[in-house]
Amino acid sequence: MYIDPHAHMISRTTNDYEAMAKAEVVAVIEPAFWIGQARTNVGSYADYLSHILGFERFRAGQFGVRHYCCIGLNSKEANNEALAEAVMEILPGFATKEGVVAIGEIGYDEQTPLEDKYFRLQLDLARELELPVMIHTPHRDKKRGASRSMDVILEHKLDPSRVVIDHVNEETIAEVKDRGFWAAFSIYPHSKMTAERMVALVKTYGSERLIVDSACDWGVSDPLSVPKTAKLMAEQGLSDDAIRLVTYANALAVYGKSGQMAESDWLSPPAIDQRTLYQGNTVLRGGQTPKVDHSDP
Repeated sequence: MYIDPHAHMISRTTNDYEAMAKAEVVAVIEPAFWIGQARTNVGSYADYLSHILGFERFRAGQFGVRHYCCIGLNSKEANNEALAEAVMEILPGFATKEGVVAIGEIGYDEQTPLEDKYFRLQLDLARELELPVMIHTPHRDKKRGASRSMDVILEHKLDPSRVVIDHVNEETIAEVKDRGFWAAFSIYPHSKMTAERMVALVKTYGSERLIVDSACDWGVSDPLSVPKTAKLMAEQGLSDDAIRLVTYANALAVYGKSGQMAESDWLSPPAIDQRTLYQGNTVLRGGQTPKVDHSDP
């Protein structure tokens, strides 16, 4: 079994859910993120958060995948102060809903004063709600951004054992581990971190507090990155225990601290019944036979 603890499934097709389920991805976590273009008002943000809390959770379940999410204002849109202020007003209401396992993904993009302001406010919200945190480290000036993120987190008195630093690489892993945080790695086909590099890092640093994810989104990315990386790890001689930690158990350990995610969710799941409707709609299209895992009443 695998968990993909960073997957933007709103950007993916139902074919991806089917493929993930076939590859034994039992659960995904969908962090709130930048959707490819700027949102212009708080209503569009509220609709987006409602979608990943509602329909996306339903859609995943129709294909046998348990779906969780993280709620937050991303760093890029934190630079629109009017929007950011409005979003901060609605975040607490969304962050307390069923299936929310963390505040995230939050952090820095260009490391501006506004990004810093709203990062700090969301750390305070996470502490208040006793939720874990998922941190986005910047694509540019990553090492400084990661170090600064951890400095601010500790300044705000958050326990590093409840914080995942994501998009970690060879440049940042040592500091993340040394300071007691969880280190997550986004396995991409052409950027960020490759499966081959990930295997080398596990061999060097061990499997403790390391997490593999796909971060699959609207760009060139692979929703099967976690099982593919596990396969490569096995081929290169890593132990079953090490593979299970970085592709399943570590993610469950940290995000399970939310009280919203437990192994029983997929070991004893509700039966799939694709006759079920969400707001009057089905995931199927004309002519398809619904999958029903139990007999008719």
